[in-house]
Amino acid sequence: MLKADEIARLLQKSMKAKKDENPFLITPAPDLKKLKSSGSASIDLRLGRWFITLRAARLPSMEVMRTEDKAQPVRKLAKSHYVSFGQEYYLHPHHFSLATTLEWICLPTNLSGYVIGKSSWGRRGLIIATATGVHPGFKGCLTLELCNVGEIPIALLPGMEIGQFFLHRAGKGSKSSDRTQFYGMRKPILGQIELDDFARKLADVKYACQE
Repeated sequence: MLKADEIARLLQKSMKAKKDENPFLITPAPDLKKLKSSGSASIDLRLGRWFITLRAARLPSMEVMRTEDKAQPVRKLAKSHYVSFGQEYYLHPHHFSLATTLEWICLPTNLSGYVIGKSSWGRRGLIIATATGVHPGFKGCLTLELCNVGEIPIALLPGMEIGQFFLHRAGKGSKSSDRTQFYGMRKPILGQIELDDFARKLADVKYACQE
């Protein structure tokens, strides 16, 4: 795990490089002087302006079907919301939303990380994912999984510090980058869930027995 002062040095070095084919960038850039003196081992991330909520009344359940043509369309499962700076997004008790970080993050291929919520928010009932993994070479805004497990609505303000980004060295052997469906995204997306070959075979056994 990298300490904050080392993270700050890596960011500063990458920003000064005229041409870097494997950059480490965070935009908007954090206050490097503050980061160096924080004594922590993470970077604070801010809440972005896009949110996704699930449509509770549209479907009786959320399922992963055997074939893509039978899969539930994402547009029927979720609805997008845009919240301007200065306005609040209310996350009601026992509700779940997807959001993004305000920061656009570009990781080099030798760094990986994960995001967790700040404890000050957790003590108020806001849960922010569970160690959301960020792969080497990732580029984009990070998706945050927000859940209010408390008993009163929580007012969230775009731009506020909401999570902590921890970084680890991922070795020097590979030059390959993350190319998942969430690569390069500026808005939160629900994403597709597909059964792999092994799961499809097991599902076929179930459906064959029913027939």
